[in-house]
Amino acid sequence: MPASPTTQKANQPKKIHYIDTLKVLLTILVVLHHCFITYGAPGGWYYSENAKNAIAIVPMTIFVSVNQAFFMGFFFFLSAYFIKPSYDRKGAAKFITDRLLRLGVPLVFYSFILSPLLSYLVYYFGYGQHVTYLQYLGGFHPWIDFGVLWFVAALLLFTLVYVAVRAYTKNWVPKPLAAPSAGAIMLFAAAVGIASFFVRTRLPVGWVLKPLGFQPAHFSQYIALFILGLVAYKNNWLNTITFKTGKQLFFFFLFLLMFFPVFYIIQTKFHMPGEWYSGGFHFQAILYAVWEQLIGFSIITTLLVFGRELWNRSSPLLAKLSRYTFAVYIFHPLVVISASLAVHNWNIDPVLKLLVVAPVAVVGSFLLAGLVVLMPGVKKAI
Repeated sequence: MPASPTTQKANQPKKIHYIDTLKVLLTILVVLHHCFITYGAPGGWYYSENAKNAIAIVPMTIFVSVNQAFFMGFFFFLSAYFIKPSYDRKGAAKFITDRLLRLGVPLVFYSFILSPLLSYLVYYFGYGQHVTYLQYLGGFHPWIDFGVLWFVAALLLFTLVYVAVRAYTKNWVPKPLAAPSAGAIMLFAAAVGIASFFVRTRLPVGWVLKPLGFQPAHFSQYIALFILGLVAYKNNWLNTITFKTGKQLFFFFLFLLMFFPVFYIIQTKFHMPGEWYSGGFHFQAILYAVWEQLIGFSIITTLLVFGRELWNRSSPLLAKLSRYTFAVYIFHPLVVISASLAVHNWNIDPVLKLLVVAPVAVVGSFLLAGLVVLMPGVKKAI
């Protein structure tokens, strides 16, 4: 934590090099998230070897739960933050064409090329079903499967809605809004948590809308943060939100993190199913939904403020890694699955495999992404 915040005037925008750092950090968390799910943390994935050691499962569960509370929502916030200047610079027609290219092409590629390949690798090497790839494709059905690119599909949908709303309200000038305080952010987060709870009474965490891959249980946050990204750009919040607010929410995040074991205590003490935290009309469900948003918004605010004060510098390496992040997001399942299948015959605890696979997957994903973006024509779509 810096000794004192940098003095920042609202009318003197600061360059936001730290966004590159945040993009790289969030992308690494995505890769690690799927590595942890591979070896026993809750969540769906192509291939899994579930660890049995409770001492390991608990911190793994905490890791993916805290991740889920903020990292994808943060991607929506950052994506929305840069939409308006891009739209203003390109105009409606070029902006839409560019988005369809940069988001639509990866969706088609993933569904028709990468997704069946990933499933085949698991089928052949993970489950020992030694058929040829063409034989496997003959019985392959889920051709429309966005997999991890559900985020790209949702972002494309949100962007098209933004374009439509902007065309309808082109003469509307919203009133300026001052950067929110820590209390205001937490009140808003609690409201998003309550909205999430009501969605989860019918569509619990884990329920997936096929073939899009959307989990409605999390979309209250995604929609809210996408809108906040637009508002934040309009009102220069990234430069005007105070260091005090970030510091307050950093300590609140630590408090909420220590609160996580309470969920286990409640479940054990009252002998209640763990699924009650995921949805349904249960007090555990509203408790978890509100906690999830409080900790998620606390982390996002902390990273934005501390990033501005600590990481706001550029470097050639950081710029390259940031350039690779979208390609990493698209291709990291190939690296994670390949690495986990390469060690699946090792007769060791899955947790030890995680310690090997996780760093290999992170480094390998960025190396592969670096090669991909060098391919002719790829630059236009990724």
